[in-house]
Amino acid sequence: MTLANLARATALAVCASTITCATAADISSAGATFPYPIYSKWADAYKKETGDGLNYQSIGSGAGIKQIRAKTATFGATDAPLTPAELEKDGLAQWPMVMGGIVTVVNLDGVKPGGIVIDGPTLAQIYLGKITKWNDPPLKAMNPKLDLPDLAIAVVHRADGSGTTFNFTNYLSKVSSDWQSKVGVATSVDWPTGIGAKGNDGVANNVSTTKGAIGYVEYAYAHQNQLIFTDMANKAGKEVSPTMESFQAAAANADWSKAPGYYLILSDQPGDKSWPMTAATFILMYKKPVDLAASNDALKFFTWAYAKGDDMAKALDYVPMPDIVVAMVKKTWTSDIQQK
Repeated sequence: MTLANLARATALAVCASTITCATAADISSAGATFPYPIYSKWADAYKKETGDGLNYQSIGSGAGIKQIRAKTATFGATDAPLTPAELEKDGLAQWPMVMGGIVTVVNLDGVKPGGIVIDGPTLAQIYLGKITKWNDPPLKAMNPKLDLPDLAIAVVHRADGSGTTFNFTNYLSKVSSDWQSKVGVATSVDWPTGIGAKGNDGVANNVSTTKGAIGYVEYAYAHQNQLIFTDMANKAGKEVSPTMESFQAAAANADWSKAPGYYLILSDQPGDKSWPMTAATFILMYKKPVDLAASNDALKFFTWAYAKGDDMAKALDYVPMPDIVVAMVKKTWTSDIQQK
């Protein structure tokens, strides 16, 4: 399905989908666009099994954090985890729900998915506006078999506060001192170049309709919409493709037991097979909920998702949380979140 058709289908289904058309019994939630494909799939299956719905607004991590802080949602979702100090200040509990990969996507004639490779320093130079054409020497050197065009690179980035941007800029800061000193890491940054688009879907749509474009999106958006993603050179200097295996290789380095508030960033992990832009997505809930019944309903949904959602997550190229982490998270619910 093309992005245009997907958008039309989504619009037509607004009042038919449990995730977009709220009822009084629906779980109210908002946040990151990164996990939207899997949350949508889980919500549909959960509705069919239990009769309970999930109203999830895919509005970006920054907006999701604002909504949970304003207490207008039962839970918020963010790809940019709050620090332990922020959690303590706001009275929030936080945990990882699922992991996935961020990929760079391009619009170049004659290039197939995975048919072009790029490394982190070069990607940083593109987003700094210092590499401006597809046939510039660094790109040609990495892709000697490709006849790269004398075509301007159209840089596309997120316009909204985004956990995807947080993880993307975190990675660029690790591989480029130039990026770290001039731009830094945040959910929203002062971009040196390019055009902004809202959400993963907005970036994907802009790239798919602009010749010479490059952008960054969650892998499910690239895969489902048949976008041209790049391979990447990882920290070990190995060329890797965005696959379940490479996401799992990066996630394997995560030691959640030593991360207070589950604050852990998975970008630029070591290992020959590790995908360099792997990320977790997180849930935020109040330790002392305003609405205990709604909070309990949300925890029931998460319990179900951990127990029955792994195959659905894998089908969309997300990495489920390991059983040992799920057990830790459930202990967090018992100790930190007030329940009936």
